[in-house]
Amino acid sequence: MLKLGKWLGYSAVAILILVAILVWAGGAVNWNQEPPYELAQHWGEKGNGPAQFNDSTGIAITADAVFVADARNNRIQVFDKQGTFKRAFGNKVLGRPMNMAIAGDRLYVPDYFKDVIHVFTLDGEYRRAIAAEDGLNSPGGVAIRANGTLLVADTYAQRVVHLTPDGNVLKSWNGTGIGAGDFNYPTDVAIAADGGFYVADGYNDRVQQFGPAGEFIRKWGGPFGANIFGPFKGWFATATSIAVGADGTVYVADFYNDRIQKFTAEGSFLTAFGTLAQGPGHSEIALAVDADGTVWSANFAGNRVEMWRPAGKP
Repeated sequence: MLKLGKWLGYSAVAILILVAILVWAGGAVNWNQEPPYELAQHWGEKGNGPAQFNDSTGIAITADAVFVADARNNRIQVFDKQGTFKRAFGNKVLGRPMNMAIAGDRLYVPDYFKDVIHVFTLDGEYRRAIAAEDGLNSPGGVAIRANGTLLVADTYAQRVVHLTPDGNVLKSWNGTGIGAGDFNYPTDVAIAADGGFYVADGYNDRVQQFGPAGEFIRKWGGPFGANIFGPFKGWFATATSIAVGADGTVYVADFYNDRIQKFTAEGSFLTAFGTLAQGPGHSEIALAVDADGTVWSANFAGNRVEMWRPAGKP
C-alpha cells in the first residue's frame, strides 16, 4: 500500500498532467485571438403580440430584414434591422420552426414537429412542403446549395441528408456515435464558399466539416470536450446553430454555455460572446451572420433578438 505522502505526490503529478493536457487541447485557458463582440441592439419579450416571442428558435437575414422563428407561437416574425415589426406569417401551417435558411426569394423552414421543410416567399406566402422520400425525423436545420438542393440536419434520424427540391435523397451521412461522420442529434448545417459544409453536431458537442463532395475533413469540440460547461475555448455544451461568414469564419451557438463561439474556417478559436441567461433556461440558441460581419442571434430564454458587432465597430 502506498504511503499517504507518496499518494499525494502522485496525485499532484496527475493533476499537473491533466492541466497540461487541458491547456494543450485549447480548453483550459480562454485566450481570445480577437476581441469579443459587443451587444449593439436587441428587442423582444415574452408574449404572443408583435415583437413578442414564445421560444425563439431560429433566425435568418436578408440585406434589410430579420426573420425569426417564434416556435411556440407557431409563426415567423419579420423586422427591419432597427427592430421595427413588419409582418408575421406561418401560423396556419407551422408546428415548431427551427434553424431557417434564405435562398433567393425563398425562406426554408425546418419543422421539428411536422417532419418537413416548409417553403415561403419572403413576403410570407406559402409555397409548399418538402418531405424526404424516406421521411424526415424532426429536422432542426437546413442549408441551400447553389444548385437549389438542400442539406438537412435530420436531428432524430441522426443524419445529414442531401435532398433535391422534390425530396429525392441524393446522399445521406448517417450513423450514431462519436466517430468521423457519425452524429448525435445534429441540429444545423452551413455551407462554405467552396460548396463544402459544416454541421453542428448537437449532443456530440462538436462541429464536423465536410468537403464539396461530402468527404469528411475535420472535427472540433467533443468527444474530449463533450458537454463541458464554462468559458473554455473550442468546447461546447450542445451546439445548436451554425453559420459561415463572408470571410469563411465559422460561428457556432454554444447553447448551454450561453454564448456564440467564432472560429477560422479550419476550426481555430477566435473569440466568444453572448448574453448570460437570467433565470431558468439558456440564451444563444440560433444565429445568422451579415455580409459585414454583424451577428444576429435568437436569445431563447430572453425571448428576444440580439445584434452583435466586433468591439469598437460603429
